[in-house]
Amino acid sequence: MKTRPSHQDIPRAQRLAEQAFACVRNLVHREAFSGVVLLLATATALIWANSPYADSYHALWHAPVSFGFGSFGFSQPLHFWINDGLMTLFFLVVGMEIRREIHDGALADLRQASLPIAAACGGVMMPALIYASLNHQGAGLNGWAIPAATDIAFAVGLLALLGKGIPSGVRIFLLTLAVIDDVIAVILIALFYSDGLNYSGFALAGAGALGVLGLQRIGVGLACAYVLPGALMWGGLLLTGAHPTLAGVILGLMTPVICLPTREQPRDAVGRIARELEDDNGTAVASSEAAQSLRELRLAQRELLPPVVRVQLALHPWVTFGLMPLFALANAGVSLGGTDLSSSTSHWVMLGVAIALLVGKPVGVISVSWLMVRLGLCRLPADVSWRGVALIGLLAGIGFTMSIFIANLAFSDSNLLAAAKLGVLLGSLVSAMLGLTWGVLYLRGLRTTQAGGRA
Repeated sequence: MKTRPSHQDIPRAQRLAEQAFACVRNLVHREAFSGVVLLLATATALIWANSPYADSYHALWHAPVSFGFGSFGFSQPLHFWINDGLMTLFFLVVGMEIRREIHDGALADLRQASLPIAAACGGVMMPALIYASLNHQGAGLNGWAIPAATDIAFAVGLLALLGKGIPSGVRIFLLTLAVIDDVIAVILIALFYSDGLNYSGFALAGAGALGVLGLQRIGVGLACAYVLPGALMWGGLLLTGAHPTLAGVILGLMTPVICLPTREQPRDAVGRIARELEDDNGTAVASSEAAQSLRELRLAQRELLPPVVRVQLALHPWVTFGLMPLFALANAGVSLGGTDLSSSTSHWVMLGVAIALLVGKPVGVISVSWLMVRLGLCRLPADVSWRGVALIGLLAGIGFTMSIFIANLAFSDSNLLAAAKLGVLLGSLVSAMLGLTWGVLYLRGLRTTQAGGRA
């Protein structure tokens, strides 16, 4: 029987390719690199949208993309499929991360879990109050909800840029706060910027949720089996008028955090199959005889990890290095020219949005968190300090895409809309720069403390 070639027998080209792939894998697992990719995509979008080729930028994202089967057809711009379709996968990963933390992490304690929820409420109310106080008269008041939202993709991406030195509790706090922020923003849109929810879609979304529960009940562990009920949930939420990406959060929270029960323990199955793949002399059996055993081995290996971990690991590189940069490229292209700030209303709309994001978000997050802890209603996670809460508050000031989305609903006047978008861009950019600067100082303080502890 032929033996496998040794490392020395492998062709030089193959060894070089393996080394290159190893470097790529190393970069993929560096969280700071994902933040760099996101910033590059953002810069590309801004340069493109303010260049002589700006028309091609807008034409690309408004190009219709259609799906049809028989007499049924559904057509939406490419921008919709990215923001409302593909971003569901991002929210799925976010939901699964929160689910894991609720099970045995920073959110397992009710007093800890309630703190980011309270902080999110403070981060919604304070910016809205600041904006309303600066625009209490005239048409500008209708934009009070614009600075209430947090752009979860950009906030988490910039936190990743700081690297793995950031405590996991800070990341989970920011994730939870941003998700609650977006849920509140969706509720505000439904109550104040639309004709209300279309309740017929809830039946379809409910059917999808029941389908997920049914598949889990009968022990289906194959991820692709959940695509159809997940699509039903997405379509149902779209029909209601709610943001359909919430389907990703719901699915993530429904993902099992423990391995599905099997007749044979996965570890025992792996050992048994490994023995079956060797003959009496300890050499590998023929590939034709091993095919069935190898299939069983792959299934046993799959069941060694809980579904929530398995799916999260599979989606992480695609979401981090594919979806999030694409999202940034499609949404960060805000035109900086052509905004008329000569009128008092547009001037204060721009300032109101920028100041509310830059000041209102961190003040709201920090003050409400401090008050809840001071009253004994909540407590800080073990690895989160008040400096960490300040970092979360600054990053929460990145409103960007959700704020721009609300601005489109709030203002029909093109000049007020342009002023609001400029305010969102300025407030978000300054919040991001302050957040990164504070994050570097925060990390330096953590390293100093750790070094002092070891000494």
